[in-house]
Amino acid sequence: YVAQKLLKGAIGTNNFDANSRLCMSSAVAGYNRSFGSDGPPCCYEDIDHCSLILLTGTNTAECHPVLFDRIKKRKRNVNDNLKVIVIDPRETETSSIADFYLQISSGTDLFLFIGIANYLYKNQLTDQKFIDKSTESYFHFVKHIQKWDLKKISEICNISEQTIIDIAKLWGESKNVLSLWSMGLNQRQEGTAAVNGLINLHLMTGQIGKEGAGPFSLT
Repeated sequence: YVAQKLLKGAIGTNNFDANSRLCMSSAVAGYNRSFGSDGPPCCYEDIDHCSLILLTGTNTAECHPVLFDRIKKRKRNVNDNLKVIVIDPRETETSSIADFYLQISSGTDLFLFIGIANYLYKNQLTDQKFIDKSTESYFHFVKHIQKWDLKKISEICNISEQTIIDIAKLWGESKNVLSLWSMGLNQRQEGTAAVNGLINLHLMTGQIGKEGAGPFSLT
């Protein structure tokens, strides 16, 4: 309210960025570029059916506490083998439930996704049948990710090569992978590219279009 009074009354402009631009524009653009539609290809019920959750660019414990409690409930169940990966430069309450916590350098998520994709491709942890049927330009994607070896990625992200390998193997060997992200991925200069980098991991492994799997932007 105060910001709008300042802009309209004092500065004399009607041009004021709405929440839709600041909040979800990167996710919307990323979904559109990958799928031709901005609707998430998954839902909250998928949280109850996935075998791996990857949280990146989100402090879910503070920003989506009801959803976080839903994940914690599964983690408290000793018979539930749910694995959780948390990627965040800051150690928060969200990281307390992580089986793997990656404290990468700020803003390097996209490079991490490229490194994971490279390992998945080189170690045949992909779903070629899904790729052939449901994707396009895969050859060009592979050509790009091969330019980035794990040594270079580990230096950029400030994590070990083995950590990248462990995460990539876990993703590639999991039955149902659900990724959740929020403003930490969206609100940056290369936010759309980061969103597409994460979506590409789902596409190359067929982790989409089925129960408990898909790229899910939180709002």
